[in-house]
Amino acid sequence: MSTRLPRRAGAGACLLAAVTLLAAACGGGAGAPATSDFRGAAAPSGSWPYPNGDLANTRDAAGSTITAANVSRLKEAWSFRLTGQAAAGVGHTGSFAAAPVVVNGVVYIQDLYCNVYALSLATGKLDWEYTVGQAEVSGPGPNGVAVADGVVYGDTPYTVFALSAATGKTIWADSHLLNSGQGSFEIQPQVADGRVYLASAYGKGPGGGVAMALDAATGKLLWSFNTVTGSDAGVQTVGLGSGGAWETPLAGGDGSVTFGIGNPYQSVASAMAHPSAQLYTDSDVNLDAATGKLRWYYQGVPNDFNDWDMQASPISATVNGVPAVIGSGKMGIVYAMNSSTGSLLWKTPVGEHNGHDNYSLLMLEHKLTVKAPLTMLPGSLGGVLTNMALAGGSVYVATIDLPLTTTNFSLPVGNKYAGPETGEVEALSLATGKVEWDTKVPAMPLGAATVSNDLVFTTLYNGVLIALNRSTGAIVYRLRLPTSTNAPIAIAGNSVIVPAGAPETSANPGGAAGAPQLVAYTVP
Repeated sequence: MSTRLPRRAGAGACLLAAVTLLAAACGGGAGAPATSDFRGAAAPSGSWPYPNGDLANTRDAAGSTITAANVSRLKEAWSFRLTGQAAAGVGHTGSFAAAPVVVNGVVYIQDLYCNVYALSLATGKLDWEYTVGQAEVSGPGPNGVAVADGVVYGDTPYTVFALSAATGKTIWADSHLLNSGQGSFEIQPQVADGRVYLASAYGKGPGGGVAMALDAATGKLLWSFNTVTGSDAGVQTVGLGSGGAWETPLAGGDGSVTFGIGNPYQSVASAMAHPSAQLYTDSDVNLDAATGKLRWYYQGVPNDFNDWDMQASPISATVNGVPAVIGSGKMGIVYAMNSSTGSLLWKTPVGEHNGHDNYSLLMLEHKLTVKAPLTMLPGSLGGVLTNMALAGGSVYVATIDLPLTTTNFSLPVGNKYAGPETGEVEALSLATGKVEWDTKVPAMPLGAATVSNDLVFTTLYNGVLIALNRSTGAIVYRLRLPTSTNAPIAIAGNSVIVPAGAPETSANPGGAAGAPQLVAYTVP
């Protein structure tokens, strides 16, 4: 299998390889990347200082000058092309899956071999490169770095590191943070209040994956939190692991940190034979940022057998005067939760659903048995796979509509495509969750929803950048990228920065239509 975008060849890598996106093996050098300049384009400017633009994870590009009035004038300013092993990509996933970070005129990005690059925002020229050694192998993505106070923080499958943002020199590195069975790192961290927040993606032991905080100055472990409360027979039957987190957490202004937690990796047969809520899988988990103690959790899907995950980066918001957290995941439902208590304020299905959303809950209550074949929509590659955006009283969501059929109930995910690989971009009212508009797109939208003034951007898997009118949802701009892509974009000032990692698609067999590259597009 494989699972889509941000993750994960690790736990499920054997089915559905043709659409694998973000599994990655981290190890080896990246060769000598090449930069191309395009004269006549405006020099890129601005910043995108956090993985999702800001600490609230809104993906609303503050200070952007790109609007509906000038978006048609976007022009390629430079491209930074990978060479060597990094350019070869990782299986069907390509070379890039992480969001760029832009700070003080420098773009920082990590490839799927875990190498880190610092590039001039103005020219795309390489300032420095941090190359991961061959000892670090077999790590899924999306990876990615965070930058704070002149330091770049990142991880490989089994090591967390801090680098000088100016030189790339190692400040500290720790390869002893995960114990055997706790999985591997594949997360783009968050840094706030002197702490680095990160997590393993899953774990095979009784505690599942682990969320943690490190001292930003030293790398010392401050606390850890197991994302599963105990072993479960259904998960043990499959043996792939459980829980963990693989998208950037939310560092709240109320002294908390919220992680979106992954699925329990169990089969349909296990969910019926050994039904269990399996806390805290498929949940948003809110912890005390200083101690790691549980404050609250909200579980979207108990007893999950669909590899659905509630993995999306939580967003800080205010709903009708109530501080809130907006969460979602591959179950294709957006949730608004009270940020103090975790109580549900509203929830809204997005994308296509075929009426089976409550099957796992009904199995937990011993009210349902099913027979093969079983088709689920969203499937394990669908729903809200990439991060949402929030701006001006609306939540913007990109969803994938790809049904999967399970013919073998011992498998942890569907094993047969049951429809085309399409998607939608939707706007929801922050106050009520009501759908304001819904626009169909012809390929999977994987660039994460990203707001720039009166536009919302994303990319399509087959290599197209699109911009939609925020008021109507009409697609007002399309740009053919040099190759296919499955990574989040960043918008900084007059620039859209796109990691085009050349993953394999039906339109790009072998990922060979164009070299893996980071591209900056600017408006005058």
